[in-house]
Amino acid sequence: MRLMNRRQFLQKGASALALTSLASSFPAFAASDGKPLRVGLIGTGWYGKCDLLRLLQVTPAEVVSLCDVDRRMLNNAADIVAGRQESGNRPRTYHDYREMLAEKDLDLVLVATPDHWHALPMIEAVKAGADVYVQKPISIDVEEGRAMLAAARKHERVVQVGTQRRSTPHLIDAKDKVIKEGLLGDIAFVEIYCYYHMRTRGNPPAQEPPEHLDWEMWTGPAPMRTFHGVAHPRGWRSFTEYSNGIVGDMCIHMLDMVRWLLDLGWPTRVASTGGILVDTASIATIPDTQNATFDFHDLQVVWQHRTWGSTPDPAYPWGATIYGSKGTLKASVNQWDFIPQGGGQPMHQDVVFELEEYPVDKTEPDLEKHVAPAIRRHMLDLLEARANRSRPIADIEEGFISTTSCILANLALQLGRTLQYDPATGTVLNDPEATRLLKRPYRAPWTHPSEA
Repeated sequence: MRLMNRRQFLQKGASALALTSLASSFPAFAASDGKPLRVGLIGTGWYGKCDLLRLLQVTPAEVVSLCDVDRRMLNNAADIVAGRQESGNRPRTYHDYREMLAEKDLDLVLVATPDHWHALPMIEAVKAGADVYVQKPISIDVEEGRAMLAAARKHERVVQVGTQRRSTPHLIDAKDKVIKEGLLGDIAFVEIYCYYHMRTRGNPPAQEPPEHLDWEMWTGPAPMRTFHGVAHPRGWRSFTEYSNGIVGDMCIHMLDMVRWLLDLGWPTRVASTGGILVDTASIATIPDTQNATFDFHDLQVVWQHRTWGSTPDPAYPWGATIYGSKGTLKASVNQWDFIPQGGGQPMHQDVVFELEEYPVDKTEPDLEKHVAPAIRRHMLDLLEARANRSRPIADIEEGFISTTSCILANLALQLGRTLQYDPATGTVLNDPEATRLLKRPYRAPWTHPSEA
């Protein structure tokens, strides 16, 4: 079935109405020569394909290059793209992102690797003259993030981060209808949380990596671990070697959403407690229980996750609750509810699906159907920023703030003390030990971007 082009998308549904201002700039969404954008994807797994295929739904892009260290995953993605893009062309495939970017023929590069592989490809992509869509969290350590921000600014590239809550239609409505209207009153406390049982369980024996996977290259600059068949595919977030755990996966979305909703910058202090308190037998190395407090002067944002037990509110297993003097706003990827204080009219809104406008969403394997509209809108925001050479809604600097805040929470848990990060100097105030931990050592022969 032929996919709708972007003009058709702009005519569909209430969620698209806010995008009509982009319609007149549609020709600018092509490359500078007027041809379709030349796009490459690094990391062809679950969310790499989700992001790329949403992009193809909203602009006449040509996916010319794909890169992955898993040959089977790479070839599968190339087949899917050939069947979905208008040209029908099968993208070139690469094992090494450096070879792909050395072609210097891409307008836009999507980076959807595991977290420990975000920094080096993103920096190499902007050096090669491409704009970038990089998944969250932007980096595995703070100094990587600083280097990524510096590279984007030096090479004058547009970089959008995959914190698409900022582009979620029903959450945009919550901001407009509740927060901007002042219905919450004074706000001094926010809870953000996740109670999904998403941490790997069990302790399987070591095994040889499959023939189609280059485990050495997959590991890259991270510490080398024995292959157990858990980290790849899609299990790597359970290991601190490759990720910042659930704080770096789920907290960053909610913290970034709250920062956007309430127009917050950097937290002044970050504290955290928790650890592996329940599932001590698992091979996983990330906490199964964690609390973190992000102090924004006169406002506290408090995170909690548990990968065991029940959720306090089954309607909101992952979300944010914003407490105001006049009412409370609960928000998630699925819905939002405003509950006024002392009576009054509650408000509720559900996620906007676009399954009729984009029927392929109904059958695409593993697609989070409720998130697809937000990804499309996020891609359109990136395309508009490219056309105007402006900053997108989830600019790399916003991603750096949210990512660093979450990494600081993990470091505060590790060190057992509150941390005060100074973004001007890139140090933790009065804490040389914590400052040293802002950069993780790279495994040879890889070089940390802060040293390049």
